[in-house]
Amino acid sequence: MRKTLLNSLLASSLALGAGGALADEHAIKVGTVAGPETEVMEVAAEVAEREYGLTVEIIEFTDYVTPNAALADGSLDANAYQHEPYMRSMVEDRGYDFAVAGYTFVYPIGAYSEKHDSIDALPNGATIALPNDPSNEGRALILMHNEGLIELDDPENLEATPLDIVANPNDYEFREIEAAQLPRVLPDVDMAFINNTFAQPAGLSLDDALIKEGPESPYVNLIAVRGGDEDREAIQQLVDAYQTDEVEAKAEELFGAQAVPGWK
Repeated sequence: MRKTLLNSLLASSLALGAGGALADEHAIKVGTVAGPETEVMEVAAEVAEREYGLTVEIIEFTDYVTPNAALADGSLDANAYQHEPYMRSMVEDRGYDFAVAGYTFVYPIGAYSEKHDSIDALPNGATIALPNDPSNEGRALILMHNEGLIELDDPENLEATPLDIVANPNDYEFREIEAAQLPRVLPDVDMAFINNTFAQPAGLSLDDALIKEGPESPYVNLIAVRGGDEDREAIQQLVDAYQTDEVEAKAEELFGAQAVPGWK
């Protein structure tokens, strides 16, 4: 069921050509980011096969960009790894025609440190690592704004960057890092904002985060498809299979309280 995908082989290993989208209504390809979220999708695939006779092939990726490129070019029928602000930013930036088929979980982002026990212990000039994708960077900066660490010109701007900081009283320095690399740079910075997608496999617990989102977060993850496919029977079967007690139980096993069902 699981296939590891090297980005360098994406074009040759995924290309299906025209008509790749849902050519077989009883078999679909779904992209996920490698790690525990893939394990959650595997349970959904088991439910889909048992309840609907739907074969779900899971394609794993190691970054946030290529799953959307693969969905856009017809190599995938759906992907499940991103929240709506990120998807909307990719649609605006790259012209993709995507739609939301259903919601999965909120995976709160947290700010972690190996050097300091609290945000009060952050020194002047501390180095803060941020995800470099537009929506998650804004997500981190809004949390810092809400904690009073910085001031943004518009704290409602989900795509804020360090250029939108109008007050930085502690002279924090910001490093913009690819999200998957943030756990690796954690020892070299004072604090890093890390998505749970990458935090949990790195052994980081949201309970230890210096700053963390609550369940009211607007960053609920979703199952994305190409526009017009959201009502296809196979896609809705996948959504229904995902939004089940079995999948919720698997997420609780893997993430504890760090995965909040977004469909309830």
